[in-house]
Amino acid sequence: MILYGISTCDTCKKALKALEAAGQSVTFRDIRKDPLTEAEIDTLVTEFGDRIINKSSTTYRGFSDFLKASEADAQIRSQPTVMKRPVIHADGTWYLGWDQATTDALLR
Repeated sequence: MILYGISTCDTCKKALKALEAAGQSVTFRDIRKDPLTEAEIDTLVTEFGDRIINKSSTTYRGFSDFLKASEADAQIRSQPTVMKRPVIHADGTWYLGWDQATTDALLR
């Protein structure tokens, strides 16, 4: 299981702690220190579409009108921290965010 996020994200920390407490083997991938590849960005955009972008984030709000109108992949390439977090890849399935559906699926 891989958890993609940033080390300062409280939701990522909460998810990582809960997954490890449940006995899951989790690899944390800090996208600031280990940036996403072009192929990974394409996969995330294909999987989640525009939902991958955290439009309520400070990063997104700071984007120019041009960048806000750009495709999700261009936004992530420009500023990876605009990605909604965490993104979790487990057993071939992708999860976005740390909501009830994700916790139900991963903390079984």
